[in-house]
Amino acid sequence: MTTAQQFDLVIVGGGLAGSTAALAIHKHLPTCRIAIVEANPPQTQSHPSFDDRSIALAAHSVSYLQALGLFNPNSDYAAPIHDVAVSDRGHFGKTWLSADEYQVEALGVVVEVAPFGAYLHQQLSTAQMTLFCPDNVTEVVQSAAQVSLTLASGTKLEAKLLVIADGAQSPTRDKVGISFERKAYQQGALIANVAVQGGHQFNAFERFTEHGPMALLPMSKGRYSLVWCMPEAQLEHYRTLSEVEFLAALQQAFGYRAGVFTQVGQRASYPLVLGRVSSLVAHRVVVVGNAAHAIHPIAGQGFNLGLRDIEALAQLLQQQPPHEWGSYAFTKAYREAREQDISTVMTLTDALVRVFSNRSRLLALGRSLGLTAMALLPALKAPLAKQLMGQVSSK
Repeated sequence: MTTAQQFDLVIVGGGLAGSTAALAIHKHLPTCRIAIVEANPPQTQSHPSFDDRSIALAAHSVSYLQALGLFNPNSDYAAPIHDVAVSDRGHFGKTWLSADEYQVEALGVVVEVAPFGAYLHQQLSTAQMTLFCPDNVTEVVQSAAQVSLTLASGTKLEAKLLVIADGAQSPTRDKVGISFERKAYQQGALIANVAVQGGHQFNAFERFTEHGPMALLPMSKGRYSLVWCMPEAQLEHYRTLSEVEFLAALQQAFGYRAGVFTQVGQRASYPLVLGRVSSLVAHRVVVVGNAAHAIHPIAGQGFNLGLRDIEALAQLLQQQPPHEWGSYAFTKAYREAREQDISTVMTLTDALVRVFSNRSRLLALGRSLGLTAMALLPALKAPLAKQLMGQVSSK
């Protein structure tokens, strides 16, 4: 009979959320025995968390990662967001958010996922924790005092707490009785890196069109990270256009607010859904990151929301003695710490999608008036700015 290896906690998923969770917990509790189970070696192109995308880190997220020693905003794979222009294609409404207006260095920082993920794994390799990779969980048994895992390799693990962080398609949630409720938007996101004549000057753009929102985020080497949301039926067409045809279509759809588009890199696409777990916790189990919630990229809040999950979890682990980790009181405290923030962000994001992806002339007029009012009255756009900077209570 195989003897189970003993840990204080096991994290399933070694992508952005899982790696960050492990490193955050290790930073505050260096003697904590942590195991990470990851199905995909991070060096391979197939790793789903470390693809060609860029993510926008809110100002709060940047501060948190810096405090952990996990991020340098001056790294060559990061670019600050100094200003954000929000506009509605074909209508008069627009507003502008500026870092200077809120006395911050940047509203956020755009980070290229692949090099950032590689850096996190480099940090994991120097920390004292155990990585089971490539491997995956085949069985979970929850008992009063512990959670027991069996891996595909036959390895057995026991821990006080299981942290599920293996993404929106998590195969581990079902094993502990947590379902994931999805609502498809009938939209997909086309992502690519694009160059613009004259560079980006660290300006970001959120442009709403009748077919869906478009975002341009400044990134390294003067490029923009493009997220172009559109009906799923159109994705293949735009993904397979020639470079010249694609740039012309992008210019037509976006306009010239960002300048003249000159180059586009490799294009990829993925479907957009609104998804949430039936419960953030189970007995001796908590769920974090995309495994807990999937939101539309319209406001760039996905990874920021996951970081706040991690921050709350790390705080609870510090506040409660190890024998309490995974107890009913512990998981209840985690659920209460995270439910309101997650609900608020998901509700606001979903409302933005539905209001701004609508052809109604009446709604278009309302949108334009709202954006214009924000431009004229700073107090009205303060909530939008706080959301962008990640200034949302996790309590």
